[in-house]
Amino acid sequence: MEQNRASGILLHPTSLPGPDGVGDLGPEAYRWIDFLDRTGTQFWQVLPLGPTGYGDSPYQCFSAFAGNPYLISATLLLDQNLLSKSDLSDRPEFHLEHVDYGPVIEWKVKILKRSFDHFRSNSHKELHKEFITFKESNKEWLEPFAVFMAIKAEYGNGPWDKWPEEFRKRDEKTIKAFTKTHKDTIEFQNYLQFIFDRQWQNLRAYAHEKGVRIIGDIPIFVAYDSADVWANKDLFYLDAEGLPTVVAGVPPDYFSETGQLWGNPLYNWEVHKKNNYKWWLKRMESVLNQVDIIRLDHFRGFEAYWEIPYGNETAEEGQWVKGPGHDFFNAIKSQLGELPIIAEDLGVITQGVIQMREAFNLPGMKILQFAFASDPDDDFLPHNYPEKCVAYTGTHDNDTTLGWYQNAPEREKDLCRRYLARSGNDIAWSMIRVLWRSVADWVVAPMQDFLSLSSWARMNFPGTASGNWDWRMHPDAINEGLVYRLHETNYLYGRLPQEEKDAIRKEIIKQMEGEVMPH
Repeated sequence: MEQNRASGILLHPTSLPGPDGVGDLGPEAYRWIDFLDRTGTQFWQVLPLGPTGYGDSPYQCFSAFAGNPYLISATLLLDQNLLSKSDLSDRPEFHLEHVDYGPVIEWKVKILKRSFDHFRSNSHKELHKEFITFKESNKEWLEPFAVFMAIKAEYGNGPWDKWPEEFRKRDEKTIKAFTKTHKDTIEFQNYLQFIFDRQWQNLRAYAHEKGVRIIGDIPIFVAYDSADVWANKDLFYLDAEGLPTVVAGVPPDYFSETGQLWGNPLYNWEVHKKNNYKWWLKRMESVLNQVDIIRLDHFRGFEAYWEIPYGNETAEEGQWVKGPGHDFFNAIKSQLGELPIIAEDLGVITQGVIQMREAFNLPGMKILQFAFASDPDDDFLPHNYPEKCVAYTGTHDNDTTLGWYQNAPEREKDLCRRYLARSGNDIAWSMIRVLWRSVADWVVAPMQDFLSLSSWARMNFPGTASGNWDWRMHPDAINEGLVYRLHETNYLYGRLPQEEKDAIRKEIIKQMEGEVMPH
């Protein structure tokens, strides 16, 4: 994957401002793209875009293919006459810097159902044609997903392993009968995916017009309570009742003394290999229809993954098991060509992981917050970076940079100050600047760091099930001072788009020529 010097900002769409309690794909998202364009920032990095389940985590979704309907913009639906002003007249008051998912979801479901009623009227004939085309093009994943969500609604939104046996085991006659009696519920799910895709693709097209590319995210594992597992049980290690026999996680590390027990079912890679990784290929293609570059989460799990017996309470007891390795990436590459992938190669990294990343010419990740616990030879320090990497101040799993600094051991703070040659004041921007001037081709920081926010704005605490994913950017957070500061930083360290660099260079030459004095 070709890399030129560029910068990006990590901000999930749920963190955007907006009137409905959670960020969405409406006007504020377009203003966000304008901000990236004005600052010369070429990448917008997001988290997975799927429909979230328990805990509201984008890494635990009901589908690896579907979009999150709570990102659908009511404002855009209003513009399309898919909602009326009266439909929004009972909108509650929502917090500006925090997502309270319970009330938000209740409100979103209410207005999305109202929108569906408008859609079914005869005044949207052209949209209906698009809808039919969308369903046909995506039926391989959409049909089981829509049925899955309809059954889930029928049984109080409980996980599929608690459904009656005939639904758990996808009895053909039972599913067929259910589909006939629940057409409206299933069609509503189809509609939500259609509208999400339509709004997202329009936003993505606007980003491309502005020279902004989107970095998406594929978690290596999928949620147990998902249409993916329910409809493809043979692809996972499950027992006769459909329960996992082993689950995913990582051993004790920087983030957790007891490891991280993710609980996702593990893939039966032998079955995937026999199918030439068809399911994974479809997944990759689906995500690349949404984004331009994929951050492949837990890349090392393709070389070897941490297998934990089902029922364990922590991730401490487990074993490393060989993953599909080179064979997997060769199969994907043969279908997709050059892989537009960033390898999330953090954690316990072996020589085998490094060789696999290098074999497929994939950039790895560097995290600046990790750099000060050791000595000047630490791989996370900017002077040790290779050009082919993506360097971050921190990710969604880290504290904000200001929060990290405030809570770091004194030894780490001291090394950080000495390395930066700064007092520690304005620490987030000091870290941004040292990262931006590194040789790393691409550099990214969470939006919280550009705003110099402390720990209250952290996105995720790994290993915890609640209190995550709820930070929102205040509507007034972006101002002209921030636009200037970020643009200047991108300019000084050679990270503006090439055409803007060329224009500035021409202007400088013109000014210099005008300053030349005659002899």
